[in-house]
Amino acid sequence: MSENILLAHGSGGKLSHDLVEKRLLPFLSNPALDRLDDSAVFEASGRLAFTTDGYVVNPIFFPGGDIGRLAVCGTVNDLATSGARPLYLSLSAIIEEGLPIGDLERIMTSIKASAEEAGVSIVTGDTKVVSRGQADRLFITTSGIGAVPPGVDISGSNARPGDRVILSGSIGDHGIAIMSQREGLRFRATLESDCAPLNTLVDRMLDASAQIHCLRDPTRGGLATTLNELARQSNAGIVIEEAAIPVKEEVRAACELLGLDPVYVANEGKMVAIVAASDAEAVLARMREHRYGKDAAVIGEVTGERPGKVILKTRLGPSRIVDMLTGELLPRIC
Repeated sequence: MSENILLAHGSGGKLSHDLVEKRLLPFLSNPALDRLDDSAVFEASGRLAFTTDGYVVNPIFFPGGDIGRLAVCGTVNDLATSGARPLYLSLSAIIEEGLPIGDLERIMTSIKASAEEAGVSIVTGDTKVVSRGQADRLFITTSGIGAVPPGVDISGSNARPGDRVILSGSIGDHGIAIMSQREGLRFRATLESDCAPLNTLVDRMLDASAQIHCLRDPTRGGLATTLNELARQSNAGIVIEEAAIPVKEEVRAACELLGLDPVYVANEGKMVAIVAASDAEAVLARMREHRYGKDAAVIGEVTGERPGKVILKTRLGPSRIVDMLTGELLPRIC
């Protein structure tokens, strides 16, 4: 087999079958996928959550992750925001002619490891090859199905005045890691993406409380845009404390150098939770026991004032409105 992807790998003939059976299937093998049917058949009952997303990040390898880990974690996290326990994923790859086989296998290794960490199976998928210049090395589309436990009702429209806003950890890591890699920026400390599957973190949170009203992963547009979405969906105000928001010093320094506000920088391994005040401390304690929630903090609360608005209390004392991101801070971040 060629050391690079050829257009013939997308022909549907022998090279296509070799690509799937020798370069893809060994990494993802499971009983449902190994049948190689046109659809997967599996058992499911009760309420289900279903999501889909596309990944076009540039570059496809970056500090702390790659497009494969990003695709698995992003889909798992989208399911987790509804309280669902992820079960099955599909994966579709659009590969540009010329991509080294070694790069593809490196990404498949990452996909396998990320799926195993999240406890999900990739049970179906598709592969297409396009000519040089018609894609940028590799695009991935994933869909996921998860089971929603009985009694769980989590939605962006459920925030209520008095609820506390909890953030699972430091913001801006992913966006700054991508920017530094893309633009060739060098910082004294190594900046890595926070890309991670958060479903087991959410499981612990749900064990601690039945009063988790909203969950959302603040990806494109960052924390500020996510909180604005929740405020608008719930028709409530949200007030956050700048001093309470975890930001790593190297990320803060990079943002100051580049003229960026960390609250607008993308994340891929963080969760925002809006929780009833009575249960906030219990949820926070359980989050801090988890590797992806050890730096969790209460950063604000939901109010009945200024519905649909997010207010930031600055370190210096005055408050300001934090609106949704306008324009594109950094394209192709995920």
